Amino acid sequence: MVGLGDEGPLVGRTGTLADIQSYLRNVGPGGSSAVFVTGESGVGKTRLLRETAEALRGGGFAVLFGTCLDIGDASPLHPVLQALRRHDDSTRSTTADDAGALLERVSHDLRAIAGDQQLLLVLDDLQWADRSTRQLLLYLLAGLGDVRVSVLAAIRAEALHGTHPLRRVLAELRRLRSVRVVDLAPLNQEQTHELVAAIVGRAPAVEDADRVFKRSGGNPFVVEELSRDLRDGRVELSDTLREIFLSRVDELPPKAHSVVHAIAAGVEPIHHSVLARVVPLPEDQLIEAVRAAVTHRFVASDGDGYKLRHRLVAEVLEAEVLPAEAASLHRRYAEALESFEGEPDNARLAFHWQRAGEPGRALAPVVAAAHAAERMYGFAEAHRYWTIALQLSAETDPRRTDLLGSAAESAHHCGEHLLALARLEELAGRPDAPGQSDVHLRRARYLAAAGRSATAEIEYQRALEAPDCTPRRRASAAAYLAELLLHLGRYADANQHAREALELAAVNGATADLVRASAALGFSAAFREDPDAGLAVIRHAVEIAERSGHPDDLGVAYLHLAELLTGPLNSIEEGVLVARRGAEQLAARGVGRTYQTRLLAIAAKGLFRIGQWAEASAVLETAMRHRPSGADAVELLLSRSQLWVGFGEVDHARRDLDAVATLLAGGGARHVLPMLTLRAGLAMWQGEHAEARAAVQRGVTETRSDDLVLLGVLAWHGLRAEAQAHVAGQPVDPGAIRRLRTVMDRLVKGVVDAPPAVRAVVDGYLDLCTAELSRVEDRHDPEPWARAAAIWDRRQQPYPAAYARLRHAEASLQRRVRRTAAVNGLRQAYATALAMGARPFANEIVGVAQRFRVTLGDDTQNALLASGPERAADELAALTGREREVLAAVAEGLTNREIGEQLFISERTVGVHLGHIFDKLQVRSRVQASRVYLTAA
Repeated sequence: MVGLGDEGPLVGRTGTLADIQSYLRNVGPGGSSAVFVTGESGVGKTRLLRETAEALRGGGFAVLFGTCLDIGDASPLHPVLQALRRHDDSTRSTTADDAGALLERVSHDLRAIAGDQQLLLVLDDLQWADRSTRQLLLYLLAGLGDVRVSVLAAIRAEALHGTHPLRRVLAELRRLRSVRVVDLAPLNQEQTHELVAAIVGRAPAVEDADRVFKRSGGNPFVVEELSRDLRDGRVELSDTLREIFLSRVDELPPKAHSVVHAIAAGVEPIHHSVLARVVPLPEDQLIEAVRAAVTHRFVASDGDGYKLRHRLVAEVLEAEVLPAEAASLHRRYAEALESFEGEPDNARLAFHWQRAGEPGRALAPVVAAAHAAERMYGFAEAHRYWTIALQLSAETDPRRTDLLGSAAESAHHCGEHLLALARLEELAGRPDAPGQSDVHLRRARYLAAAGRSATAEIEYQRALEAPDCTPRRRASAAAYLAELLLHLGRYADANQHAREALELAAVNGATADLVRASAALGFSAAFREDPDAGLAVIRHAVEIAERSGHPDDLGVAYLHLAELLTGPLNSIEEGVLVARRGAEQLAARGVGRTYQTRLLAIAAKGLFRIGQWAEASAVLETAMRHRPSGADAVELLLSRSQLWVGFGEVDHARRDLDAVATLLAGGGARHVLPMLTLRAGLAMWQGEHAEARAAVQRGVTETRSDDLVLLGVLAWHGLRAEAQAHVAGQPVDPGAIRRLRTVMDRLVKGVVDAPPAVRAVVDGYLDLCTAELSRVEDRHDPEPWARAAAIWDRRQQPYPAAYARLRHAEASLQRRVRRTAAVNGLRQAYATALAMGARPFANEIVGVAQRFRVTLGDDTQNALLASGPERAADELAALTGREREVLAAVAEGLTNREIGEQLFISERTVGVHLGHIFDKLQVRSRVQASRVYLTAA
């Protein structure tokens, strides 16, 4: 296998490169030093040799570079003579009658080239060195040749097997203090990801990078080849890699060849006792065959068994084996596994019977493997096994009913809620289906998780009313319904059902019912009556969940505690910590796509509220890797939309909000109201006042929620939209104002009996609403804005506080009162906006400052928001000529295919150029990139 090319990035080798250079400079008493770099083919030895030679050349070293040949009749000292000829084309061919004269002649030439410098002799592929070259190394490094020489050589580790003569030479040289042997290991997972990203030209999906690492074993050459396939969209393995691996396999001794084929078909690691039953060889011959496979660097051996160094070998060999051969090999594996006493390895057993073409014998171990995965909370693995079990079972198989039930539940746990519903419908249609209450309860749970809250509520009611609803199932249905009503923002109804569920759970319920009902009761009680008492109930639910250890229990308890703290109770920093702690606990329990995702979304919302927007963005990026679905995806998309709106990323915000609207078929108020509020905010920044008004009015008229906080936020955005329209010279909608005043009256009445913490937050939004009305009515009153700024400062939420300061400054400057305080407030609001990255808000502050001739401070800060031709021209200066051509075509509205045809490049190359353009311009869409180009033009 060839080494890395010069064009590839040097990843993960910086420290090794520095060490090698240090070793070579540290010459021994005889004036010599040597470093022998060993490692498997493609691991990057040649690249290290070249990098080292370039670094030392001219720095006190004269450098010669030679390569050994894989031919049996190479001329004596071929690599050294080749190096001499490269240095001086006039060097004549060196011949001599005896080895001693030849060594003397070469030593003389080396001394002449070195002169006053240290000579660095670089030899690649030393495993193919002829006898004379090996003797020369011993001669020079022992200080016999009177040459100040350092040797840097690369050796393929897989070649040093058996009685290879170079092994004896290395053994002798290792005794010298000035000789080092560096074993170059493959790249680790992180380094592999870095190399993949460098070649692809962007950060790849985590699963793609992980797959490259698994297939390549961290071998840089293989990583590069697979990364180019990934970049260019090739699915099939490249002919280059296939031929390289096949040629290497062909070099194996026949028995080692059989061992590699057997290990490639197995599930790693493979214990020796299993391999012995699969490969029919006497023990001594089997050991020798395995030893050869290890020596040739195909197989690695550790305490757990044997495995291939590169899983790519298995892919290559799979295509070379006849189907009958493969089936026979898998059958031998299955029979070997069944022959051992003790607990069977069901996962392996199922795999081999399936590959052997024996689905009937595969079903039982598949089911056993699924149950084992569930006991370990390995829901993703369990889902895979249940899916396989369904594929193995016939429609008439009496076991299919139970399989469908388990497969539906595992799909739900993995976030595949629509698949869970489909499997449940098949289950419900079977003659031996479960009872009505069970089917309704399951359907309700899956619908709620999929974001279909309204339909889910109906199904919970049907489960409770079904004639076969047992007390145990009634407790579960009531607990789940209480949680759903909490999600719908109907806290009074949730409180009632939670109390009913707790009474039933005390006698007939399970731990899960107790946790779910306690969490719902605690949240509703904290919001409506007594925060301390409600928090105590939820914290008790967390304690029960932690004793249980079940992911569902932990997820429910942590979720509602984090929501309560970051939301209505305004203990935001504690809530963020709770959300993160819960997410960490759930990460190890296989529910990253569901509860962990929702907890991270809650953490991001909390970070947004306290102004840590960059950190919130990082949290959301981590959560998005789980690719959630249903209600979990809605939570995450809403959190991200909030950031997009704040950052002014219009296209991204619209895309995420459209996705939320699609997912929210009958969603609850705690999703619908934030979605409509964000739509209103986005429309306001775009000057689309009618769209903002429509979003708010839909929220006012369609929701049954008694969540005063969400209603307060919505009412503020509605009045803010009317005020913005009025300032822009557009008519205000009296009907909208009237409806929003009705909401304010409802907030005033509802907040009377609310707990102090909730009342304080609602009062803050009421102050903002009152202040916006003063804008609508042209009163320019600074006082309500001052009160709002103070209350949001106490709540430690910088965005609404900064917004209130902006409006306070605007009103004060309009009235020409307290200019100094107004200017200071404006500057403080501006600093807050810059710190958060709230670009549209900061631009609005700049507009107000310019209108009243206020200097905000450092001109460099003002330049951050400038979008004039000078800044755009500076940004375009970072682009290459080809990238400018691509960007110009993008600005014309051409597609990637049309650009490729115009510039005579492939569509995929256009995509690569676009990725570089987006990175350099720090934009995220074609529209934004076009805007930069057109501004500069």
